[in-house]
Amino acid sequence: MSRVAKKPVVLPKGVELNIQPELVSVKGPKGTLSLAKPSDIEIKVEDGNAVLSANDPSQIALTGTLRAIVANMVHGVSTGFERKLELVGVGYRAAVQGKDLNLSLGYSHPVVFQAPEGITITTPTQTEVVVAGADKQLVGQVAAKIRGFRPPEPYKGKGVKYSDETIIRKEAKKA
Repeated sequence: MSRVAKKPVVLPKGVELNIQPELVSVKGPKGTLSLAKPSDIEIKVEDGNAVLSANDPSQIALTGTLRAIVANMVHGVSTGFERKLELVGVGYRAAVQGKDLNLSLGYSHPVVFQAPEGITITTPTQTEVVVAGADKQLVGQVAAKIRGFRPPEPYKGKGVKYSDETIIRKEAKKA
């Protein structure tokens, strides 16, 4: 059996796991997340831990995947996820107005991005953007979309990059 699937998911205080035949939902202080569950996989709550098991031996890999997703859901509703982005370049700025993120990225027009439901976007400084939320996949997707407006270029490193990203620089042409 998958080693990932054998490990139980610890449910912290204040987090409820609701298991239905076709749906798993996790409720906590940061919100509620739900996921469609395959019928071949069983989820049981024992002593504050969620244990997953496969009825069919061919579904072991899927059990490990589902266990990782449920663990991310539990972490998301209890503490949340965040992704930090940096704007590198002269005149590149970010500002939040309500739920909209205004970006000045060197284009002739400002780029306006509307945050989806369940995501909060903050700008601690003009060159930093923090995307936070309970759903790990959605936080990463929104951060990737913001980065996609102006990905970092390899010569000067200008653009929107993740705070932990290293840009491999190219050497300019020599005359």
